[in-house]
Order: sequence, then C-alpha cells, then structure tokens
Amino acid sequence: MLQYLVLVGAALSFVACFSYIRSMFRGEARPNRITWLMWAIAPLIATAAGLSSGVRWAVVPVFMSGFSPLLIFIFSFVSKKAYWKLESFDYICGICSALALILWAITKNADLAILFAIISDGAAGIPTIMKSWTHPETENGYPFLTGLFSALAAFLAIQVWTFSAYAFPLYLVAANIVLLFSVYRKKLFKAL
Repeated sequence: MLQYLVLVGAALSFVACFSYIRSMFRGEARPNRITWLMWAIAPLIATAAGLSSGVRWAVVPVFMSGFSPLLIFIFSFVSKKAYWKLESFDYICGICSALALILWAITKNADLAILFAIISDGAAGIPTIMKSWTHPETENGYPFLTGLFSALAAFLAIQVWTFSAYAFPLYLVAANIVLLFSVYRKKLFKAL
C-alpha cells in the first residue's frame, strides 16, 4: 500500500514542474538549458534500464525526474524571460554528461546504465548547483523539494533491494538535498 506514495510524489513533481515553468514566465527562474536537457535524458534512460531489469513502482519517481526537466527544457524556449547565458564550463559538463550516456550504450548492462545515468545526471547538475549557489534568486526550489519527497517515496515501493532498484532514487535524494541547500542557504542562515 505504501508503494502508492510514489504516485503522490509523481503528482507533486508534476505540480512543482509547472510552478517552475510559471516562475520562468515571470522572469524569476532562469534555467540552465544544458542541465535541464541532460536531467531529462539521464533519468529517462535509467527508467528504461530499471524497467528492463524488472523494477516497477520504484521507477515512477525516476521517470518523473526526467519528464519534468524535459518539460522545463522545452518551455525555456517558449519563455523569452527564461534565459541563462551558457558558458564553456556548462558545455564541458554537458559533454561529460553525454559521454556517460555513450558509455551506457556501449555496455548494454542495466546496472551500468543506471550508474552512467547517475554520473551523467550529476555532471549535468553541476552548472545549476553552481548557479544556485551564486544566484539563488534565479531558481525555484519547489521541483527540488518535491523531487526529494518523490525519491524518498521510491524506497517505500522497492520490493527487491537491488542496485537497479535503489541506486537512482538514492542519488536523487542526495542531489535534491544539495540543490535545496544551494537555493535556500542564504534564507536559512538569515533565519538562524
């Protein structure tokens, strides 16, 4: 029964995605397009790998962690206010992210695919973590908060504890905590 919490997490992720998109149209959030594109690709590959190795409910948060960024990436081209200037470091992270995906394609192993998807997703996230650290006002933390909840809910849905079942959700917990801290650390320390 607790495994159905992943559906609640997925719904919350979807709502947070549209909250982020709305903040883009208001000119508040300015996504790094390389990050959001690679954040879409890597989890969707991890979803396919998880499904191919028998993971069912626990893959829903991983899917949503790819589908929501895909929507944000697409809408970043629709909203003229949602522009973040890309620099060479952003492209280097994108290339590292893409290389990890290429390595997955070469191996054709589900566990390696998930490992490389994690590496790819992490490399893609570095520019947004850095941007959130230096310019937290350019990010909306709701997708990261709901992403954290959704990733935690995935652990309730795991029926067989294998690497392909828990690895990506575990990574998502860590990544969302880092992103939340980067976005809200100034407000958090000011409140203390």
